[in-house]
Amino acid sequence: MRVGISESIVFGFKEILNWHVLKYILFAGTVVTLIWIGIGAAMWDGLVALGAKVTELVPFSLVRSNGAWMLSTFLWLQLTLITFALVYAFFGNLIMQKVDRKSYTTFSLTTLAGSAIFWGVVWFAAGDKIYDAFVRLLTWLPFETVEKGLAYLIGLYIVYNGIVVTMLFVASAFSKPMAEAIEIREFAEDDVVRDNTFKTLRYTLKDTLLFAVVSIVLFPLLFVPVLNIFVQLALWVWLSKDTMSYDALALTHKEVTPDLKKRYRGAIWTITIVTVLFYLVPVLNLFGPFFGILALFYYFKHAQANSVG
Repeated sequence: MRVGISESIVFGFKEILNWHVLKYILFAGTVVTLIWIGIGAAMWDGLVALGAKVTELVPFSLVRSNGAWMLSTFLWLQLTLITFALVYAFFGNLIMQKVDRKSYTTFSLTTLAGSAIFWGVVWFAAGDKIYDAFVRLLTWLPFETVEKGLAYLIGLYIVYNGIVVTMLFVASAFSKPMAEAIEIREFAEDDVVRDNTFKTLRYTLKDTLLFAVVSIVLFPLLFVPVLNIFVQLALWVWLSKDTMSYDALALTHKEVTPDLKKRYRGAIWTITIVTVLFYLVPVLNLFGPFFGILALFYYFKHAQANSVG
């Protein structure tokens, strides 16, 4: 049976709610979050001092203006995602019954786009008032408070990224036992490739280090309104796409080659973009890497079976 990207995404959503995967997410997510909270608490003064040094280089008027745009854009993004989540929370069962599995991805992306457009219209109609409200808020605060507030946000940003990257590394480490459980249930006649474990961990570690270096280089762009969101999403997509695709391919193929990635690039890009949407929402960010690896694994296994058949 030929399985498409939509079916793989639906499988990934269902699988992260199954206990054999959920137990890894809950355990790893709790441990990783507590570790990063501890790191953040221990290094908080240093993180805030680093953030303060950065904000000192920016004129107050620019800090105030950019801060207002950042808060306004962040509010729009959160309302978009919350609306999308509420649609599926209240109508999820109906959607699963009425929407064909092949059209599920298109329907989900259309729903997300519709949510973004709806709130975009609201922002277009009342954006100046929303922006002015945030400017007044930042103006009412003493400069030291604005500076300190931005420094705190930078500290939280570093800790949050640490959680996202660490969970991707953990999902990579747990990918083999999770895939083996799926193999027993879905692919009893096949074997999961088991001799690539250390290769995948080395690859993930290399990508993580590169992500950290590139994030530092591009850090100044995070102070540019609107562009900062696209920069962060691009960094997450690059890291997740490269890491998750290698992990999933390493569980289905003896050798992972550039040609394999090129052959499946449509599925890799689509599933990665859906995965990165998880990262935008706290708590759900813990589920993202597991969803991405399992959805890609499911897609590659069926694609491999069809090519052999």
